[in-house]
Amino acid sequence: MNKVREVERVLKALANLRRLEIVRYLSQAKEATVGEIAEKIDLSFKATSKHLQVLYAVDVVAKKQKNLEMRYRLASKRHPLIKTVLSIL
Repeated sequence: MNKVREVERVLKALANLRRLEIVRYLSQAKEATVGEIAEKIDLSFKATSKHLQVLYAVDVVAKKQKNLEMRYRLASKRHPLIKTVLSIL
């Protein structure tokens, strides 16, 4: 049952156009700040940050502090669903 819940969490996180755009952008850019992502997907900084929090909560993205900015990238250990979604995007 744990696997089912895990799949559900990832699918819920990915079931949003903006979050899919973020995943696609990070797969191309490899790493970016919230501001860079927001500009690329044409969304406010605040809304982009909230979407990144959702993706971070289910281990789709990873983050690291670099000086004064937070940088995001796709998590290195990816759930198989993420790999499938990336192959479609």
